[in-house]
Order: sequence, then C-alpha cells, then structure tokens
Amino acid sequence: MNNNIMQMFQSFMQNPAQMLAQRGINVPQQMMNDPNAIMRHLMSTGQISQAQYNQAQQMAQQYRGMMPR
Repeated sequence: MNNNIMQMFQSFMQNPAQMLAQRGINVPQQMMNDPNAIMRHLMSTGQISQAQYNQAQQMAQQYRGMMPR
C-alpha cells in the first residue's frame, strides 16, 4: 500500500477533525464519533459525491482485508 495513504490514514486516526479541515472538509465536532453521521453530512452538504463515497467504501473494505486477525 502506498506510504502516503498510510500516513494520511494515521494522521486521520490521530486527529480526524484537523485532517478533514486541512482538505477543506468541514464536519461538526459533535459528529466526530459517528461515521454514519459524518458521511450523511458530507453527502448532504455536497462536500463529497456518491462516487467518492463508493471509492472510500471500497478502500475501507480492502484495508479491512489486510488487517491481521
């Protein structure tokens, strides 16, 4: 997996609000603990498209498949 993607993921895990804000994605703080609420918010405000959401879902599934059990 690309090192840059892994670095981005690690940054996101450490401080999701900051990582998203740096990329121009605004999520209310009260939603930070609810991934489904974040996705609904991003899609309803037009900050991400359905295609981007689908791509993120595919990447997450691939990542889960790589995780040790």
